[in-house]
Amino acid sequence: MEGRFRTIFLGCLAAIAVSLCALCTTAALAAEPMTADTEQVIKPQVERREITVPTIDTEDFEVGVFGGMLSVEDFGVNPLLGVRAAYHLSEDFFVEAAVAQTTTTKTSYERLSGAAELLTSDERKLSYYNLSLGYNVLPGEAFITAKHAFNSALYLIAGAGSTRFAGDDRFTVNLGAGYRFLATDWLAIHGDVRDHLFDMDLFGEKQTTNNIELTLGATVFF
Repeated sequence: MEGRFRTIFLGCLAAIAVSLCALCTTAALAAEPMTADTEQVIKPQVERREITVPTIDTEDFEVGVFGGMLSVEDFGVNPLLGVRAAYHLSEDFFVEAAVAQTTTTKTSYERLSGAAELLTSDERKLSYYNLSLGYNVLPGEAFITAKHAFNSALYLIAGAGSTRFAGDDRFTVNLGAGYRFLATDWLAIHGDVRDHLFDMDLFGEKQTTNNIELTLGATVFF
């Protein structure tokens, strides 16, 4: 009986000794510094690109000119010239004031019937001014080539003002959308489409007219 206990006791001591040896070996390997033989096998080659960060002016004012075509309901499509000024309240919102002028053509009724002209030459001149609020819906970048990117933004705009036409001042609501392309840190190119809504009663019945405007323009930041 005593011999059996001695055998069990000696077996336990042997197991403890083996465990201690294994722990010492693991600790020694962990403490061993990394050598050339144990360095990382795969070394990724990362190419660093040189990136030029755009230096957009921090000024919030924007002033420029625009030109295009204005389709005046019943009075043809006519060339338009104007100026605009904007103040950027934040990265998302801006306020814009615009003034523009065009000269309308004869109506189809005047051309086909040969009747007397409905308007004098001065009354055919149309001018408007308005104040609008814009919202940059999709600010981002436009890629001209694989290596050149320019800041840009798609925006919505709406506002109100007055249109002088046919001898009367007409309250006008305008709404539309535009695209702003920053060619440099101070020069922006705009493309806009807008609808100017105002009432007319030249043909005996008062009705709200839709007058579509398509323009291109350039503005500078200062």
